[in-house]
Amino acid sequence: MIDNPPMLTIHRGHARPDPALVEAFRGAQTSHLADAMDGRGALDYRIKPMDPDNAVFVGPALTALSYPADVVGVFGALAEAQPGDVIVVANDGYTGTAVVGDLVAGMMKNKGVAAFVTDGLARDRAGIVAAGMPLFAAGIMPASPASNGPGVVGAPVTLGGQHVRPGDIIVGDADGVVVVPLDRARQVLDRLNAVRAAEVMAIAAVEAGATDNDRIRGVVAAARVIAP
Repeated sequence: MIDNPPMLTIHRGHARPDPALVEAFRGAQTSHLADAMDGRGALDYRIKPMDPDNAVFVGPALTALSYPADVVGVFGALAEAQPGDVIVVANDGYTGTAVVGDLVAGMMKNKGVAAFVTDGLARDRAGIVAAGMPLFAAGIMPASPASNGPGVVGAPVTLGGQHVRPGDIIVGDADGVVVVPLDRARQVLDRLNAVRAAEVMAIAAVEAGATDNDRIRGVVAAARVIAP
């Protein structure tokens, strides 16, 4: 027999990144970060900002699990959040109800939360946009969840195809969200700088009139050509 778990379980004491390390990722394009991690780290394409004009953020993850059709994990994360945290809520990709709305988004904004990210749904888009905090979800629908639990805060979660641990560095922009594992952050930052430098050169070449590059030429040169 499975015993009923507590309505809310909170794990505390997780590692937090050096604020200077977090700041080093501020303004990074998510596409550049994915390149710096060999094409990995991006959350599922369906997890997008409610307001693309207010989608840029960076911060350490405060993870939570809210069971499908329930919001207790979100409440727990709101209570535990510190200014600058990114609340990352796994909701098992549930699409029957929303897991966050404008009032809770406003409370998070008041508390200094940097962003909210979930694989579940949101509701009250207009109010979320007005609250002014970057909020990413897999879609919008008006039905509200219950608050019966169980929910978990501060334990590793999986959402959008990525494993997220509390303290991982989360970066977002209008294209989506990327997870930088804390134990790889300095290595990723080094590679990010190389990606940015290469991008500057590539942009300059296109602006100067380039119609191809070495990679494209190599692919075409190796092609099997079938004559008519």
